[in-house]
Amino acid sequence: MHHPPPAEQLSSRSPEPLAPGLKQRHLTMLGLGGVIGAGLFVGSGAGIAVAGPGIVISYLLAGALAMLVMRMLGEMSAAMPASGAFSVHAERALGRWAGFTVGWLYWFMLVVVLAVEATAAAAIAHGWLGALPQWAWVLVFMVVFTGANLAAVKNFGEFEFWFAALKVTAIVLFLGLGLLAVLGLLPASSTYSGEPVGLTNLTGHGGFLPTGWSGVVSGVLAVVFAFGGLEVLTIAAAESDDPARAVGRAVRSAVWRILLFYIGSMLVIVTVLPWTSMEPGTSPYVAVLGHIGVPRAGQVMEIVVFVALLSALNANLYGASRMVFSLAERGEAPRGLLTVSRGGVPRRAVLASVAFGFVSVLLNLRWPETIFSYLLNSVGAVLLFVWALIALSQLRLRRRVERAAGGRPALAMWGFPWLTWASLAGIGAVLVLMIDDDGTRPQVLWSTGAAGVVLLVAALRALRDRAR
Repeated sequence: MHHPPPAEQLSSRSPEPLAPGLKQRHLTMLGLGGVIGAGLFVGSGAGIAVAGPGIVISYLLAGALAMLVMRMLGEMSAAMPASGAFSVHAERALGRWAGFTVGWLYWFMLVVVLAVEATAAAAIAHGWLGALPQWAWVLVFMVVFTGANLAAVKNFGEFEFWFAALKVTAIVLFLGLGLLAVLGLLPASSTYSGEPVGLTNLTGHGGFLPTGWSGVVSGVLAVVFAFGGLEVLTIAAAESDDPARAVGRAVRSAVWRILLFYIGSMLVIVTVLPWTSMEPGTSPYVAVLGHIGVPRAGQVMEIVVFVALLSALNANLYGASRMVFSLAERGEAPRGLLTVSRGGVPRRAVLASVAFGFVSVLLNLRWPETIFSYLLNSVGAVLLFVWALIALSQLRLRRRVERAAGGRPALAMWGFPWLTWASLAGIGAVLVLMIDDDGTRPQVLWSTGAAGVVLLVAALRALRDRAR
């Protein structure tokens, strides 16, 4: 097996061959908007339906876990910025097998989820302009974002900046309108009386925990994966002018504001409307905006969700290409993927990622309930596996980073090592709950199978290297 490098080697990295085209504003907005997607705007309705107002606690628990993982990842990325981020950290901390496994699992997850986002965005566009079939919209989106990712990295940054800006603006406006509705300061509409809502909807309809703590736990399972996506921030930081400083600033600004957006949104929703009125699959944001009299609330939120899907598609394609490029740099992927354009873009890595993305889209369009369903289940718990390896890597690397830096890291994990161990316990608890739940058990089993295949390949490679 490959052994991690000693502390003195951690700071002596070779320069990243990719072009430093991302600015601080790109990274900051990527951090803020990276996790604000369809999972929040639409998927949060399922969590409210099972937990009631207790969904606020569910989001607090899931958000705290995501925030701790992000802080650990930020600490390592600030000390050792690299396009492979946590894959590189895992290799340095745990060995070559870990970097290989987490890198390929994460790449696989991104290119499969990419198909879901492209198909969902195409369905919305087809509803607006039915003359163009859904598959054609998928093709348009894939071609556009492939082109954006093949050009200079600043194009990706600009796309994500404006996409994220729209999502953040939508959340801020929603929070503002919701607060005015709670205080009774909005003009009365046909459905909204204009009277202060107070705490009626929080304490009535079964109380704050109408389904008990079991509902809160179910809510955690429903919302925890909505926090996935922040990892791309640390991957992108390697292509900024000052990676260590940029990732530190972006992580600090992102984690607290994201919690504010998520927790604040849930408080507004369950305060303005009775939780019993929520239906899984429908956007609670649309319900609230419609209730307080915002014209064409459904159409407005549909545009926001559409932008969120395209934003996620763009970010996932970027993250997948940089991850497979980093794997190739370390000899864990075909060396042909190392070709970099004059502008510093790994074009073959982009094309390889989008090619598998196209295959996933075709499977989703043709066999959504069979082949693609199995593919989707096989990445259902991968995010938790990635988070666990991030925590384990931080446990191993923290002391080495301190020795190399001569003191405490610039962006240090809180309460080390206790909060790191608490994060690992939280990740383990979520996996146990998923296994115990009939709906999520297949995701854990299929994802474990996928991880087992990648680990087997890693072991065979190690045996081959020893034989050589």
